[in-house]
Amino acid sequence: MHSLLNNLVVKTKVDELMSNMTLAQKIGQMTQAERQSCTPAEAKKFHLGSVMCGAGSTPGENKLKDWLTMADSYWQSSSVKDACHHGIPLLFGVDAIHGHNNLCQATIFPHNIGLGAANDPALIKEIAIITRKEVLASGLDWTFAPNLAVAKNQHWGRFYESFSQSPDITNKYVNNIITGLQNQLHTEGILACAKHWVGDGATSYGIDQGDAKISWQVLNKTHISPYITAINSGVMTVMASFNSWNGDKCHGHKFLLTDILKKQLKFSGFVVSDMNGIDYLSDDFYLSIAQGVNSGIDMFLVSENWKQFIRYLSNHVELGTVSISRVNDAVRRILTVKVAMGLLEAPKPSKRKWANDNSFGSMEHREVARKAVRKSLVLLKNHQNTLPLDKAARILVTGKNANNIGHQCGGFTIAWQGVSGNDEFEQATSIWHGIKKIAPNAFLKEQVEHVNANDHDVAIVVIGETPYAEGFGDIRNDDNLIIEAGSQINGQINVSEPYGSTIELQSLHSEDYATIKELTDKGLPVVVILISGRTLIINSELEESAAFVVAWLPGTEGQGISDVIFGDVNFQGKLSFDWPKNTVTSSLPLFPQGFGLHY
Repeated sequence: MHSLLNNLVVKTKVDELMSNMTLAQKIGQMTQAERQSCTPAEAKKFHLGSVMCGAGSTPGENKLKDWLTMADSYWQSSSVKDACHHGIPLLFGVDAIHGHNNLCQATIFPHNIGLGAANDPALIKEIAIITRKEVLASGLDWTFAPNLAVAKNQHWGRFYESFSQSPDITNKYVNNIITGLQNQLHTEGILACAKHWVGDGATSYGIDQGDAKISWQVLNKTHISPYITAINSGVMTVMASFNSWNGDKCHGHKFLLTDILKKQLKFSGFVVSDMNGIDYLSDDFYLSIAQGVNSGIDMFLVSENWKQFIRYLSNHVELGTVSISRVNDAVRRILTVKVAMGLLEAPKPSKRKWANDNSFGSMEHREVARKAVRKSLVLLKNHQNTLPLDKAARILVTGKNANNIGHQCGGFTIAWQGVSGNDEFEQATSIWHGIKKIAPNAFLKEQVEHVNANDHDVAIVVIGETPYAEGFGDIRNDDNLIIEAGSQINGQINVSEPYGSTIELQSLHSEDYATIKELTDKGLPVVVILISGRTLIINSELEESAAFVVAWLPGTEGQGISDVIFGDVNFQGKLSFDWPKNTVTSSLPLFPQGFGLHY
């Protein structure tokens, strides 16, 4: 991809485009709006460089045809040249971070924390290719993935978006993700976006959008490392991070954005802000814009306030507080990516090669997702060889996550904070239905108080977290931690309701332990399956269980779990994070990174 971005033919075409562009057209290219705040006609009128669908922002009935119709409308409007408009097509972006996860018919893969446990680069390449095909089937050009955070604290609400506490596993994956998504571009690939630059996994207390109080040596060796691999793999876009580094916001950090990323690492694509990221720089939107542009951000995701962004940036250029050379550099980077990826020659989205392709959500794709589930499962305990289970056994299945596809998919699925239940999903398989398909004597019960242990040989209890994303997924016991972390928007401290106050599962979800204890007190051996986006303190649940399986957030293919617990496939997953013994961060882990039992 480096050769594409530095290609003489591409450079010549970009020179030609820029020679005829007005300031308004250039600033339009630097602007990305959320599609619900911007009509196709407005995208043309203001010459927007991009629109995006925020998580949960879905058109019509959220079917493939609705996405293609939407993509066509923005393409048609933006790509037609006239006396006032240059006709440069806009980019359409989406958070396809574990499959094309906004669509109810899509194949949803395990979140990154599970894929880290699989430790299988070839599998990652398959997943990236399928994600690319399903995004292309919906007519879009760009996914805000992969997340390259090296997460260090399970209190963080985005912990599950990280592959590992070590950059080693992530570095093994990056090339396969980038090349799997981007392919050779044109009609065969989508833009990848390495995020979030940089240090978001290292914030104090795991506070989302907090402060990474670490040395340059640690930042460079651990957190920048995967980006070097991504750049060498040809990634064309990088997203700036909400967090700060030692008190300075990354969205306004010229040293990190320009001196390191663009100059030292020679990143020649463009940098995009996170959603409304410049709002976090100060309480003055006008000043924040200048700081963001001058620091090195090229395209600004301003979800609703984008018209004011355009007015203010125009004023900055007129006054000289933002130089025209900095604007030209940003626009050149954006147009270079568009030309290099073949966007200017591409037909409208519904006429492209993969549009509405029959492979979308197909059994072939779902089989790869099912394989990913199998490889991601980690066995922590198997007392007296409780597993594998006999398919003919009389099995009681219970727990709030046993028959809930929304819960097993986690956040960033259909909606930003995820969903509950099965109604939003088509062709997906819950953990319960996966069990029932191969174990005819399995029975699902929501309540276990009146269960007769003599009626069952074993119980499977599916426990754990419910969906969350970003700040709402943080675990903290004191809002003062946010104040200390400097998390603010427009100058105001940004306090969101946390998921809980402790990483101890028995305190977070007391109903889980109560269910397990009710059954063990009746004399039933219990197989626990944990659905979770982070490592949790599970001492009580582990002690009561006969077997304990960590399933992470497995996605739509719940049958992958039954493949393993009934012995058709052996356990292969190994922890990519240390598993905590208690809340004392300095204590030795209950299970170290790399742990995982098998038959």
